[in-house]
Amino acid sequence: MDPTAGPAEWINLPDVAERLDVSISKVHQMIRDGDLLAVKRDGIRVVPAELIANSIVLKHLPGILTLLRDAGYNDEEALKWLYEPDETLGGSGAVGLGGDRAREVKRRAQAVGF
Repeated sequence: MDPTAGPAEWINLPDVAERLDVSISKVHQMIRDGDLLAVKRDGIRVVPAELIANSIVLKHLPGILTLLRDAGYNDEEALKWLYEPDETLGGSGAVGLGGDRAREVKRRAQAVGF
């Protein structure tokens, strides 16, 4: 991954639980179910801050993660795909998901599987 590409901020799982107003076990369940993306950094599981907005997980994120996993992507590869620089998506797929480009991000994720 481009060293400048990637999340602007990481959130640890207890803070994710607090932001979403759910238990830590619910956060772990969301990760297991593919509704949320978490990766290890310095031995700690963290979530990109951009994937949570207004105390909810971005609407299209679970579907995007399903599409990428169906295409054989693991969590690190999905993270790389979401943060690959792309100005047509507002900077990256992760940024596009938080705005009016979410459908285009989803379309591109669907294309990955073909």
